[in-house]
Amino acid sequence: MKKHRVKIILIIAAVFLSLYFLYPTYQSYRYSGKLASLHGPDSLSYYDSHEKEIRDARMKRIKLGLDLQGGMRVVLEVDVVKLLDNLAKNKDDVFNAIMAEIRQKAATSDQPLFDIVRAAFESRGVRLSRYYGSLRDSDSDILSQLEKDAMSAVDRGMEIIRNRVDQYGVSEPSIAKQGGRRIVVELPGVSKESEVRQLLQGTALLEFKLVKDYDVTAKVYEAIDAYLAKHGSDTTSAGVDTTAIAAATDTTKPAVDSAFAAVQDTAAKGHPWLNLVRPQQIGAMLVGIVSDDNRARVNRILARPDIQRLIPNDMEFLWSAKPNQRIVGEGKKWFELFAVRKQAELTGGVVTDARATIDPNTNGPIVLMSMSSEGAREWSRITGANVHKHVAIVLDNAIFSAPEVRGKITGGSSQIEGMDNIEEARLLEIVLKAGALPAPVTIIEQRTVGPSLGEDSIRKGLTAAVVAFIVIVLFMITYYRTGGAAADFALLFNILWILGVLAGFGATLTLPGIAGIVLTIGMAVDANVLIYERIREELGTGKTLRAAIDPGYAKAFPAIFDSNITTFFSGVVLYEFGTGPIQGFALTLMIGIVASMFSAIIITRVLFDVMLERGASTINYG
Repeated sequence: MKKHRVKIILIIAAVFLSLYFLYPTYQSYRYSGKLASLHGPDSLSYYDSHEKEIRDARMKRIKLGLDLQGGMRVVLEVDVVKLLDNLAKNKDDVFNAIMAEIRQKAATSDQPLFDIVRAAFESRGVRLSRYYGSLRDSDSDILSQLEKDAMSAVDRGMEIIRNRVDQYGVSEPSIAKQGGRRIVVELPGVSKESEVRQLLQGTALLEFKLVKDYDVTAKVYEAIDAYLAKHGSDTTSAGVDTTAIAAATDTTKPAVDSAFAAVQDTAAKGHPWLNLVRPQQIGAMLVGIVSDDNRARVNRILARPDIQRLIPNDMEFLWSAKPNQRIVGEGKKWFELFAVRKQAELTGGVVTDARATIDPNTNGPIVLMSMSSEGAREWSRITGANVHKHVAIVLDNAIFSAPEVRGKITGGSSQIEGMDNIEEARLLEIVLKAGALPAPVTIIEQRTVGPSLGEDSIRKGLTAAVVAFIVIVLFMITYYRTGGAAADFALLFNILWILGVLAGFGATLTLPGIAGIVLTIGMAVDANVLIYERIREELGTGKTLRAAIDPGYAKAFPAIFDSNITTFFSGVVLYEFGTGPIQGFALTLMIGIVASMFSAIIITRVLFDVMLERGASTINYG
């Protein structure tokens, strides 16, 4: 036993490390089962109290590919044209026309984007320095810098998406750049399409904007209504019971101003705007109530140049992010239209932390935000100067809530309301913490593998592996008897080490990867077959068992090494130049080859030597 001490210690260490690396997999699935059994606040509370352990376990467990656990593959394209629009200064009608031309050509032409940009500006005789850089910069220098900015935006977009995905808790996501403007994201185990789209596409532009006072908004409503009544509109009376709307809306004043008394009569024909956008006073602001099927019509009216002239330059209209659940009427969804100041008082750049939780007062989901010291000072000034006014919390041009400022807020803390459930609040927390995308992204391709298909793949893959294992075990025991049992024992450790290495290096197990494991099982006993046949040859010459084992292993080793090393290098080539499933197969194949050589040469040799030292005079090789 003493001469085998090093080998035995090596075997025990390998087993211990494999179990150590596989333990997070056990933990992760135990936590997943616990979370699946809980709902609502209980689930959030359990997740918050075990968040670090859950994240650590997910990061260290064996990762399953899309083909095994289902998931989504999404191809995103960064809107570089919009980025160029955002970077421009002193924008005017000429610039807007040029950008419209660039966008149209970029969508229909294979020409490089910045060649299109150069041609669009040159065709109109406009220098780029008019909107970018300084007057001393040449067009070539500006284009070069804009191209660097675009590349940087794509790279930064990748990092932000990676941060969001990591915080979302996706195991082993794959995020890679494709070409100059595209990002490919693979998310195993994800099935909620709407959440993924919001997670990946949300620019996370958080703004705090003052809601216009009631009187100012009322005058604009009156002007639009009078203009449309005189000059015509593409709207007709919506025929909605506004009394029901008013009664169902949470307001601080029970009725609207007398200027809108005609709105209460749904048959009023002389008020096209007020019949479409039902005005409702909430605190110190006037909010329009619009049914979902009329939103597009309202947007068309507000986009008309003649209507834009009736709206103050510092005012814009924004929609609520979600329909108001308290408003009922004809089974429709009702959205709120807010009149806010165009210039944001504060942006989300000052947010340093965000946390989703349950409001103890309303029992509804909220997101608590903390601001930097500079942001806290600004927030204190803004709230102090606008007591009893409303501040809209705007995310990506949609208003989540517009709370009334009841006093000066110090310390830089605030909260976002308006989410339907805690999952939505947690998603918003992730987006705010990860940061804003430098440019909008568009999903141009999406492929989903359903969880049921993934479960079916796992079941079939495991069935194939188990059947292969059982067949090989029975064959080895039947044909090689004691020697076959030793090979089967080593085979168990072989599979354990393969899984341990996969977990230890954070690799992904795919369906082709399972095929690689099955192939490895066969190759592992193949080495033992070579060894046993050499031992049989030595025994045939009249040698004792002890004398036959040493040359049997020595003569079999070159053939085992040559066959395995060539297969290993084939796996390296497949992994280096292959993609997706091919890489998964190559990875498990390479790991399995190393493990099989160790188990076939080291473990079985130690077993035989120990049996001989304990007095076994013969070992049956069939």
